Formats: sequence, structure tokens, C-alpha cells
Amino acid sequence: MEDRDTGAGASEVGASSASPGPSGSGTAGWQQRRPTEPRSAEGQASDATHHQKGKPKKRRKRRRGRKVFARDEAHPQGNRSPVPGQAAVPALEAKQPTAPAISPTATAPRPEQGTRRPPVHELPVFAALDLGTNNCRLLVAVPTRHGQFRVIDAFSRIVRLGEGLTANGRLGQPAMDRAVEALKICGDKLRSRKIRKARLIATEACRSAENGVEFLERVEREAGLKLEIIDRQTEARLAVSGCGSLVERDTQGVVLFDIGGGSSEIALIDLTGRRSPRLANHIVSWTSLPVGVVSLAERFGGRTVTREIFNAMVDDVAGRLASFDGRDRLSHLKASPNFHLLGTSGTVTTLAGVHLDLERYDRRRVDGLWMDRDSVDRMVERLVGWDFQQRCANPCIGADRADLVLAGCAILEAIRAVWPSERLRVADRGLREGILSELMADDGVWRNDGRGR
Repeated sequence: MEDRDTGAGASEVGASSASPGPSGSGTAGWQQRRPTEPRSAEGQASDATHHQKGKPKKRRKRRRGRKVFARDEAHPQGNRSPVPGQAAVPALEAKQPTAPAISPTATAPRPEQGTRRPPVHELPVFAALDLGTNNCRLLVAVPTRHGQFRVIDAFSRIVRLGEGLTANGRLGQPAMDRAVEALKICGDKLRSRKIRKARLIATEACRSAENGVEFLERVEREAGLKLEIIDRQTEARLAVSGCGSLVERDTQGVVLFDIGGGSSEIALIDLTGRRSPRLANHIVSWTSLPVGVVSLAERFGGRTVTREIFNAMVDDVAGRLASFDGRDRLSHLKASPNFHLLGTSGTVTTLAGVHLDLERYDRRRVDGLWMDRDSVDRMVERLVGWDFQQRCANPCIGADRADLVLAGCAILEAIRAVWPSERLRVADRGLREGILSELMADDGVWRNDGRGR
């Protein structure tokens, strides 16, 4: 299953209003290792940013609407020499059109006439990889203006690494095989570039599985990548760092939530005092619920979801939130017009796509979208009223999310009940953007106009 593109039509990505805080001692360097088993060279990623040769025309129309994530159709599984002793990736990866990789945020202003943007090859290259319970995602980017970066390559695939984990406590063999194959493509992409710094993380599935560490040892052997399992507090902080640019200057309080496949991170952010340039400094409370769309759907069922089943899922999450001691830290701001929710996950981006009645998911229209309370209510009610086939038929859901989206809606409803707000802002960004922002800030690239030290 190919994950849908999560960006389009942008040339730069904004970090928070200023560079986020340091990533801490958990930051892992890029491990440029070769797999110990033979690999086919046909998985190498092409550079989507090569400049065209020859004299450029005096005037050239700006290209718009390009997809953000470079699909891996340039590396079809049929052309890859299989690794001995490994199962091939199942044929549930639906093919999508190949697209060049560009930035995942709103279109940036053109440079002033006469100024020169440094070529990509002159800029330091940074990379972020996030292996979650449901997705494997990679971003490769170069710094641009202060606090911003431009994505030059990307990859995203639904691997469902956490499939069956709730019942068995272990990662299953088919799930691990799917994830390894996706990570091999990521490794090829990383080895094809000179990477200044990278951080490669694994989250809830590897964190909670009995064989999570064993699986990552296999990843290092076969894909040549050394991933670190991050804790939940780090995951929450990275989500804040990745979404900081969507928190406006007049905002007083935000509940930022990231509904994942195996866990859901929630951070309460109080901005009523003197505002620090680092948004993560304003986190006054946070929690990580050990429940996400995959784990909840596996326990309650995702294909056939009655109203009673949906309400039971909401109650399950509500019970977990009731034990969160810091849930009231923003009570003094709930009635403020400058308080809002900020959601980053496939659940909220799907709701936004359905709300906009998109014929095809378009990140340019979704990322940063404001939805009022009534609009969210209507979209949740609509999805709960659809059967599995209707969910599959919607272009913003599709067959790969149809059994997970209602579990995500249940988590969202439990969050909205604790922190009611008239407005929800949708973020099509998250951990990888947070990693890149922190890596670049730590490296000091923005102190030198994006050219590195």
C-alpha cells in the first residue's frame, strides 16, 4: 500500500516561528552502512532536483501542483533482486503515479529579483525517517530561509508494522518483511546523497513489541539503517516542533495531538506569558496514550463499525484520558477565542479532505485548514454513517484507510470532549518535520543563511 502524498505545490517548509529546541542526547547520527546481504542497484532513487542542462529561458512559468512525496515506482518491486531468505512485499502496495518531490507547505514567495538561491548541491542535506505502527516515511531536505527548509526527496509507504501486535505482543513476520522492504528503499535514497545529519526513529510498534529490538537489528543488517526507538515524551516534543509554524502569534493556548497507529501523543501548550522562540518550551503538560488507530481497530473491529461499537471506542479512549493528571492545565483558556486544537494525523487530514469534498487528496488545501466545531461534527457523523465500501470509495480515505478511519475519529471525539474548542486546525506534517527543524537548528545552518557551517 502506498501512502498518499502529504504535500503539494510548495517550495519551502516552515518550522516554528523560530528554531525549535535542541533535540537532546537522544539524537542519533546518520549510520551510512551497507547491508550485509546482496542488494540490487535498481532500488536507487533518482534525484528529483537535478537542474536541466542548457541555457535557461528568460522567462519560465513556475510549476505548481507537484506532489510532495516521491513515490517509489522508480524502484518497482519486480525489478529488485530479492534478498535471499526473505519474503517479498505482498502485492497490497497499490501503484500511484510517479511524482517529483518538493516541499510540504504553502507556496513560498519568490526571491527578490537579482538574488540567487544556492543550488541544492551547495547546501547541507538533512534527513528524517519515521517508522511508525502504520507508516514508514522519509524526508530529505536542505535549509533555506531562517526556520525553513525545502524537501528534495521523500518516501512514504503504509507498512502496518503493528499489525497483530495488540493480540500477540510481537511484530509479525509479514509486517516485518513489508517494513524491511520499505526501509531498503529509504536506505538507497540516503546512500545516494551526502547527508550532513540524519535522525532515524522508530515509535510505538518497536517500543512495545517483545521483538522490537530484534527487528531493528534485522533492519540494520538488511537495509543498512540503524534506527533508534524514541520515548513518548520525545515523540510528543517532535510533533510540537514539526507543527509550530501553524500556531499563530495571537494564540494563547493550544492542545496539539498526534493520533498515530499505536499511540496518540497530546501536548498542552500555554502561550499567555512571554513567548519563547521555541514552541516546545511552552509545553505545560503532555501525555501519550498507548492506543492508536491500528490498535483500537484491532480490538473493536474496523470494517463493520456500528454506532454502539463507535461509542465503545470513544469510551475506551475517554477512560484513558481521565487518568491524565495534567489535563486541566489549560482550563483557564478554554473559553478564549485564542484557544484551539491542532491535530496532526491521517485522521484529521482525512476529515479535512472529506469536508472539502476533494476528488483527490490535495495537501495544499488541507495543511493549515481551519475547521469549526460544527464542520467536524458533521464529518464525523458522515463517516460513522458510511459502511466499509462507502469509506473505501471516498478518494480521501481509500481501501488502505477504510478500516482505520473510524478508530481515529473515536480518538478525536474523546479528545474534543476533554478540550472542547470552537476551532480545529489541521496539520499535514509532524515528526519528520520536527526532526528536520531540530537537526538544522542544532547544526546552526540558519545562523549562516542556510549555507551551513
